Amino acid sequence: MTTTLSVELDRSSPVPLYFQVAQVFEKAILDGQLKPGDRFENELALASRLNLSRPTTRRAIQELVDKGLLVRKRGVGTQVVQTPVHRPVELTSLFDDLARAGQEPATRVLEYRLGPVSEDIAVHLNLAPDAEVVTMRRLRSSGGQPLAVMTNHLPAALAPDQDELERAGLYQALRSRGVHIRLARQRIGAKAADRDEARLLDEKPKAPLLVMARTAFDDSGRIVEYGSHVYRASRYYFDTTLVDR
Repeated sequence: MTTTLSVELDRSSPVPLYFQVAQVFEKAILDGQLKPGDRFENELALASRLNLSRPTTRRAIQELVDKGLLVRKRGVGTQVVQTPVHRPVELTSLFDDLARAGQEPATRVLEYRLGPVSEDIAVHLNLAPDAEVVTMRRLRSSGGQPLAVMTNHLPAALAPDQDELERAGLYQALRSRGVHIRLARQRIGAKAADRDEARLLDEKPKAPLLVMARTAFDDSGRIVEYGSHVYRASRYYFDTTLVDR
């Protein structure tokens, strides 16, 4: 069944009409008014209802498709898809952000290994060359859809066990041990998916992925973890607020 939304347009505004339309539907999808699997109005009906040209309506729909909010299916029409993960650039974990948004995070531990620190990770964690670290690689999903492959390195004395990582987020597990993350440095970039990443994230090889490297510090300034994560660009984005100082 197709859900029909009320759309109010300001035809005197400098904001393009296609963008006004797209914003109304984007908000409805992100707020849950339109749910995954819902049928979307067809282009002709929407253009007629809003008294818009077909090119304007087509561009509004394409805007939503490009953002990963709608998908076109042959023989079915246009449908709402699983809401992309919207994360503010703040000192939070993906697990906490998903749980707060009611998106039911799930974790599968792909690798959990205790061993001597490598030279490059020792630099990232500011550890002695003979220190032991735990390296963990996890697949994070929401609503049955894979979102991210996360690799983290922690000093062995701080690392949660494997079972705990499948029940809770890393930062939540650290908090339960009295370790509170107070500061982090991170770098966000992009890459093409390799075959293993594509398989795990249900993407095609060479599909665009977001990447983030983060070094986290506790109250005392000690480095407690270094992580390198890849995210599906089709299902994930960061949101930032810029302030003129």
